[in-house]
Amino acid sequence: MRAIAGSALFVACVSLAAAQQVPVFRSGVDLVHFGVTVVDRKGTFATGLAGDDFEIYEDGKKQTIAYFSAGDAAAAPPPLHLGVLLDVSESMGEDMAFTKTASIKFLNMLTDAADITVVDFDTEVRAARYGQNDFARVVERIRQKKATGFTALYDAVGMYLDGADGQDGRKVMLLYTDGGDTRSSLSKSELLDLLKASDVTVYAIGALEHQSASFRNEARMLLTQVAETTGGRAFFPTALKELDSVYEKVVAEVRAQYTIGYTSTNPKTDGAWRKVDIRVARRDARDLRVRARRGYFGPYKP
Repeated sequence: MRAIAGSALFVACVSLAAAQQVPVFRSGVDLVHFGVTVVDRKGTFATGLAGDDFEIYEDGKKQTIAYFSAGDAAAAPPPLHLGVLLDVSESMGEDMAFTKTASIKFLNMLTDAADITVVDFDTEVRAARYGQNDFARVVERIRQKKATGFTALYDAVGMYLDGADGQDGRKVMLLYTDGGDTRSSLSKSELLDLLKASDVTVYAIGALEHQSASFRNEARMLLTQVAETTGGRAFFPTALKELDSVYEKVVAEVRAQYTIGYTSTNPKTDGAWRKVDIRVARRDARDLRVRARRGYFGPYKP
């Protein structure tokens, strides 16, 4: 794969002062895209479904599917854009080796991604996007990181979402953190709004082994909420040996994910939240569960 703009499409560094600006998403909406995962009661992925097997309702009104792609189909799926967010703040000191090994190991399992965006954060947030042929530079960037400073977790996720907004295709983000934010300008509610406005699927991996019991519970709830808001999942491995199982689940889910798009019948441009319900309409689908983001913010024009 050709290098992208000399290894990086963008390089960004946000200090605490600069982070006071909340990322702004473009408001125009034409085709609304959803990453959709379908599993049975045992958690086995339901592959082989066709576009006609799904129904989409927006605020209770049925929509017409205009785009459909199955991740395991013979035809090439939409390009996959991969984001890796690394917490390198001081609180991660005992878990840094675990986090570095974990992130590099995961990147080795999804070598078909069109590009990789790496965001590392402490008091500041730094981001760069690389082509696949720059994988060695990605690994070197990750290995050089040292734990220091406070934790601008919310700002880091917001920066990644803002950059991913301009990408076409599937977008998957892996977040490695202990779940504690101590420095962001974004609030939790603002972060959740940004997540709901995006079409990124988030998988969070919480490094909580060295945290107190009360902090672990709070972090678990936060990371689970962040992931599930996007239709993703949160995992909490306690040892490197558990990563193989976690990564197998994440990669299998990425491979099995359907991409479904439609043009909304709602002509309003009020920026309001639109609830979306995606269902498998086949008669034999009673035992199937659909996991996807629950809606989106409509276009806004003042």
